[in-house]
Amino acid sequence: MASDAFLNSIEGNFKKATRYIQKIDGSEAFSEDLANQIMLANATYVVRFGVRLRGTVHTFTGFRSVHSDHFEPVKGGIRYDLAVNQEEVEALAALMTYKCALVEVPFGGSKGGLIINIKEWSEEELERITRRFTQELAKRDLIHPSQNVPAPDVGTGEREMAWMADEYRRLNPTDLNAWACVTGKPVNKGGISGRTEATGRGVKFALKAFFQNGNDVKKTGLTPGLKGKRIIVQGLGNVGYYAAKFLSNEDGAKVTHVIERDGSIVNHKGIDILSLKKHLLVKGTIKGFNGFIEAGAEILEEEADILIPAAMELVINEENANRIKVPLIVEAANGPVSSSADEILNKRGVIIIPDLYANAGGVTVSYFEWIKNLSRIRLGRLQRRAQENQVSAIISGIERITGKEFPSEFKSKSIQGLSELDLVRSGLEDTMIETYNVISNVWNSNKKIPDLRTAAMIVSIKRIAQSYGSLGI
Repeated sequence: MASDAFLNSIEGNFKKATRYIQKIDGSEAFSEDLANQIMLANATYVVRFGVRLRGTVHTFTGFRSVHSDHFEPVKGGIRYDLAVNQEEVEALAALMTYKCALVEVPFGGSKGGLIINIKEWSEEELERITRRFTQELAKRDLIHPSQNVPAPDVGTGEREMAWMADEYRRLNPTDLNAWACVTGKPVNKGGISGRTEATGRGVKFALKAFFQNGNDVKKTGLTPGLKGKRIIVQGLGNVGYYAAKFLSNEDGAKVTHVIERDGSIVNHKGIDILSLKKHLLVKGTIKGFNGFIEAGAEILEEEADILIPAAMELVINEENANRIKVPLIVEAANGPVSSSADEILNKRGVIIIPDLYANAGGVTVSYFEWIKNLSRIRLGRLQRRAQENQVSAIISGIERITGKEFPSEFKSKSIQGLSELDLVRSGLEDTMIETYNVISNVWNSNKKIPDLRTAAMIVSIKRIAQSYGSLGI
């Protein structure tokens, strides 16, 4: 099964990193017993519940895996898909543990899923199913502001998170922190500005951080800067769309290929991502858009500078790894490159910016949302006007001293205080750039460490081990 391969792939990457830790730090500093404790899921819960729909009772099966609770609450999305199974959920929970540790978000790792085809049910029916699922999770404290905090994933979004939060609040009417039980909610229901775009924008910041590091860029053979870089994007869902949009509109890169379920769009001059997304939303397909071809996964093997797999796991494997032509891959999806393909690509000199870093934007901004819910105040509300008044006074002083008027095009922008969205984007950018610098330093400081993924895993595992050590484990 693909899910078994996914879990094995993550565990393979973990074991590889631990071997390097033992070589560098010594086996006494990091034992096999501790490695096993960190690697294996602490607990996986299976819930089965009935919902009366269309005159009969339908039974649904859901999962919630807690990989590590070295920090609480544990954090991770809930996906709605027919392919959901225990192995996949455990693999994703493990990835969340390593991801949170890497970007220094104080959460443990968790993940959930519900076996369901969302296209078979109306919105009203999906709400009833989601509320029942929430009840089953709440009974076991698998949804709780201080213990287990879900978020959106494949097949879920703001709507489902709002239903879950409301159902939890109904079950716990005196809990002041009830809205913090999930993240990824609509802004008018306790969500935070910038959460929807967060993972895609995080991918952009990951690339920005990479291209700021001249030594790492040289290893790809690419020229400095993102401007003009040719990009292949697989998947135009939430993550792929925002990554493609920001890279093309803000950084001057060219998205030349977009791969979707029903074909691909190819335009070597650059695809208009906004128009393509609008077409996809209206038509439900990319067919009929300029540049459409029937080809699918084979487009991953086309000539370009950067490949961004933003769909599902294991799309690059040992069967096609030798045919990948790009010098740089950014894992916007979870686990799109198998561990065997990883070895092949590394030997060929292809640089991979790994998923546990590249797509950490979502959980980073989820952390900001969780803090907002606990504090019950909008980010920037206390200081925005004070900032405006302070900068305005400084500009007035400059004008009085110089006898000249401050340029109007800069004045209004300088005086404007920071909004919640400004603060979220700033915090995300700082997190992604600082984290990349840490990973790159580990990679470049020891020639034994072969790639960015191993360096990132080493950073993450060491932080988790330190946390366990402080707990007396």
